[in-house]
Amino acid sequence: MKQPRFKLSTIIIFFVLLVVFFSLLITDLLITENTSDEIRGQLEEKALIISRTVAESQIVQQELESEEIQGTIQDYAMSIQEASDVLFVVVMNMEGIRQSHPDPGRIGQAFVGGDEKRVLNGEEYISISEGTLGHSVRAFTPIYGRDGEQMGAVATGLSLDAVEAALEKNHQNILIGSLIGSLVGVIGAFLLARYIKKSLFGLEPAAIAKIYEERNRMFHSVREGVIAVDEEARITFINHSAKEIFQKAGIYEKEPVGLAIAEYLPDSKLDRVLQTGEAEVDEEQNIQGSSIIVNRVPLIVNGAVVGAISTFRDKTEVNRLAEQLTGVRLYAESLRAQSHEFKNKLHVLLGMIEMKSYQEVHTYIKQLVDHQVRETTSLTDKIKDPALAGFMIGKRSYAREQQVDLTVQCETIIPPAEDSNVTHELITIIGNLVNNAIESFHTEEGKKVSVDLSYVDDLLSIDISDNGSGIEERFKEEMFRKGVSTKGDNRGYGLHLVKTSVESLEGSLEIESNWQNGTSVSVIIPFEAKEDVE
Repeated sequence: MKQPRFKLSTIIIFFVLLVVFFSLLITDLLITENTSDEIRGQLEEKALIISRTVAESQIVQQELESEEIQGTIQDYAMSIQEASDVLFVVVMNMEGIRQSHPDPGRIGQAFVGGDEKRVLNGEEYISISEGTLGHSVRAFTPIYGRDGEQMGAVATGLSLDAVEAALEKNHQNILIGSLIGSLVGVIGAFLLARYIKKSLFGLEPAAIAKIYEERNRMFHSVREGVIAVDEEARITFINHSAKEIFQKAGIYEKEPVGLAIAEYLPDSKLDRVLQTGEAEVDEEQNIQGSSIIVNRVPLIVNGAVVGAISTFRDKTEVNRLAEQLTGVRLYAESLRAQSHEFKNKLHVLLGMIEMKSYQEVHTYIKQLVDHQVRETTSLTDKIKDPALAGFMIGKRSYAREQQVDLTVQCETIIPPAEDSNVTHELITIIGNLVNNAIESFHTEEGKKVSVDLSYVDDLLSIDISDNGSGIEERFKEEMFRKGVSTKGDNRGYGLHLVKTSVESLEGSLEIESNWQNGTSVSVIIPFEAKEDVE
């Protein structure tokens, strides 16, 4: 059964409301208790102050000394009661007989409540009791004469209903504040959910988890190494291929995630990408003797660089793939040129046969055979590697198609290589250099290219020269860099592959070129021949 999935906004609103509710509930309980105690204490202090004020009154003391009820205490007590908004102010003598009361009819009667005995013994205190006016909080203060002898007491009362009403009003204020806080919490939760969802491109948690898992599987399945860092240049992700490449380079770490990239891979240059915010593509990098081809791009979110990611692959694999593709292209061009040349000759023969010029046909075929035998024999007698010899024959056909005079001279016998990969590298070197020479001509007349090969002391020398347009000065410094070409876009790979192949064979490469006066290329490489071939 499919589990129900809640939207991100619903989850956020629910948890925010839950937090707000419990926060306000705890706050309400704490504030209510503290505020109730504070209000009660303030009211009790108010009653006590009033009692002390009345006890210090000369009017009250004089009438108590006369031991007769004259009414001045009643008038004074009522004025204090009205001014201070209390329930009662009662003055009593030492026998507990009231000298004042809100109800004048109760004056002269005994104080009711039973909590007045302590004050008649000279103690000041606060108590709660029920009298003729109901439950009240009472403040008792003894009254002393000029001689210091106690002559009575004052009781000031506050209705408990008034106290409860004050507490209830305070509680209502707290509840109103809680409701307003809850409303603000709901609005804040909604805005927060909206902001988070916008930041997550409208994705729900389940979709985010799915994308995260897909990303991990995808990065771990590719053969290229992938490593990512955050804005603080700390590693956040590294796939299996990257770990294998680093292990081949002698870098061993159990878990690089969380480490600073400068500690794990000092020459990664990812920190530079974080600073500049610019991508760096197809750069060669050396890691403890291992060469890799690296791409580095910044991760930009809302216009800010929040990290960087680098993808890389072992240069050996990249070179091998490029050389295979280049070799296939060169072979295909040679075969196409030979096929095109053969088709042209068939057309000539067809025309002669239709004109019934049979003697001319005989002569033409004999010339072709003699020329082909001489041309083929001149190469196969000198170049003993069938693949290389066939390739050179194909290059001759391609040059003739381009109306270029290509001559191939071998000063010595060129034996086959012990390693077949060397032959493939030679085809890459010679093929690209010859192609560049053929494409260097800007005129239609006098186009000549020469290829000279020699093998002496386990060194193979290759000299290729032309009388083409040469290389401009501004391109000489960067002519081996991939993508640099004077022939337009999507070019500039030939010389880069030539240099790569020469370096892989540990050879040397020199180019001399003058603008409008041709180019000469000299390549010398170590060459180990097969022992069973003379």
